[in-house]
Amino acid sequence: MKVLVLNCGSSSIKYKLFDMDHKAVIAQGGIEKIGLKDSFLKFTLPGGGKKILEKDIPEHTVGVEFILNTLISPEYGAIKSLDEINAVGHRMVHGGEKFSKSVLLTREVLDAFIACNDLAPLHNPANLKGVNAISAILPDVPQIGVFDTAFHQTMPDYAYLYAVPYGLYEKYGVRRYGFHGTSHRYVSQRVCEFLGVQPEGKKIITCHIGNGGSISAIKDGKCMDTSMGLTPLEGLMMGTRSGDIDAGAVSFIMEKENLDANGVSNLLNKKSGVLGIFGESSDMRDLEAAVAAGNKKAILAENMYFYRIKKYIGAYAAALGGVDIIVFTGGVGENQASARWGACEGLEFMGVKLDAEKNEVHGEEMVISTDDSKVKVVVIPTDEELVIASDTLAILENK
Repeated sequence: MKVLVLNCGSSSIKYKLFDMDHKAVIAQGGIEKIGLKDSFLKFTLPGGGKKILEKDIPEHTVGVEFILNTLISPEYGAIKSLDEINAVGHRMVHGGEKFSKSVLLTREVLDAFIACNDLAPLHNPANLKGVNAISAILPDVPQIGVFDTAFHQTMPDYAYLYAVPYGLYEKYGVRRYGFHGTSHRYVSQRVCEFLGVQPEGKKIITCHIGNGGSISAIKDGKCMDTSMGLTPLEGLMMGTRSGDIDAGAVSFIMEKENLDANGVSNLLNKKSGVLGIFGESSDMRDLEAAVAAGNKKAILAENMYFYRIKKYIGAYAAALGGVDIIVFTGGVGENQASARWGACEGLEFMGVKLDAEKNEVHGEEMVISTDDSKVKVVVIPTDEELVIASDTLAILENK
């Protein structure tokens, strides 16, 4: 069975085509700058090389059609006919409280998803565009939705509620939802397989650290708490997001800078975090180079970034009543040794001891703690697309 996985953003479409009989990726790539004059498709050739095709892509249906035509093209194709695509799995960002697992996308499901648009006004409409594009081009192919928020729906009410008037939760759904759920779910399961243990009885802290970052506390395979909230703004210091900030500071800044709601949202989501402190870039590779060169603001930004991760690990160890396994994943978590070291340094009192040599690993599954460390610290590269493809296959087999 062949499953196409789509991840549609407001101006981009990422895709992977899986042969699920072998759990192998047979094609992958993405379109960027949809709606702009210099839009293009970048994809991996069957031999492993990269290819860029420029094309005017005004909206998502044209983009999806371009991807499908490339998949069957004589020159670049991975399949001979679109009839070989048995199903399409979609990354869906915000399912609110309505979805605690992946589902077959029916009209009723899509209406419920659209009702969550207020909670993710940038992401949900973009996800829906991908669904509608497939419906227009491949109307008979079943589509499955896999929700970023679903894994976190096991959080207890005392963890997900904010201490604001309860009526705001009842009227508008104001609560913590969490994101990166597909990644947290995958790595928390995969680390148990990798270590040869069962999730039951295990207390796991998963750290998805990238340009966006979140940490989850997982007990017996279920999420008990997570650092992102109603939106992806809460929690860790990120590439351009502030993470946790006193709400009083927000209203203070709004008054001083004469900002409206959109203005302060733009400030906290796009101009803060690493970029806000460092001032030159939001990319951790640029930050690391500047730290090595002795840039004082870069050093400050890095110290803040690592400290926030460490603080959440400590908090979630307390929430779980201890920790057995800490997992690092995401672009930074998988590849930046200094970030893992900085996040774990000083946690020896809770039984965390990193092996400096093992910690130099990049993008590979590896135990990076010492043999005598009471807590296993492990790098597990995430594979959200495989989760989406696997869920799609499972739903179709049980339909």
